[in-house]
Amino acid sequence: MNNNTVITISRQYGSGGRELSEILAKKLGVKLYDRQIIHMAAALLGIGDLNEQSLHELENKVLPLSSGFMPFYAFHAGPNVNTELFFAESKVIHQLVNDGSCVILGRCADYILSEEPNHYSFFIYADDDYRENRGKTAYNGKTLKQLNAEDKKRAEYYKYHTGRIWGEPKNYDCIINTSKMSLEEAADMIIAYINIKQKKA
Repeated sequence: MNNNTVITISRQYGSGGRELSEILAKKLGVKLYDRQIIHMAAALLGIGDLNEQSLHELENKVLPLSSGFMPFYAFHAGPNVNTELFFAESKVIHQLVNDGSCVILGRCADYILSEEPNHYSFFIYADDDYRENRGKTAYNGKTLKQLNAEDKKRAEYYKYHTGRIWGEPKNYDCIINTSKMSLEEAADMIIAYINIKQKKA
């Protein structure tokens, strides 16, 4: 795999995307960036003293488009802390990419880095039965309804800041259904895909 290869992972809640990202980063021997990004962005904005839960709530507090604020892709930030945080996260993500190959989980990184060379984006999803079972076993008993509610927030956040539809296949290099294979196999598939693409380049 080439130097400065960046892999972005977006995922349905309950699909195992976080664990897959950890497996992938370990296999490649590269850093995985996830929650660190919001803490680094908050520090840039001078709000680094907030706890993780408060930062997460602030990050997901998207104003409705009817409020008069234009989304990020319309190039108007507006007096919206959420949007300021998104801009700060974008800056952090670009800085991290300059440090070398890595895996980035969520945070609209697939969009933010869409023009970056050697960037490959993947969307991880799974069948409802698989997600429902993981909700019970890996997510403190969350129901499928709760998992879907979280995904709705992610979709709104993504739409607001990018103008794109979250999870739409054309927005990613590849989409993977983790209910059809193990997370280990999914990680190997991602590595194989990137190796094939880079050999052709």
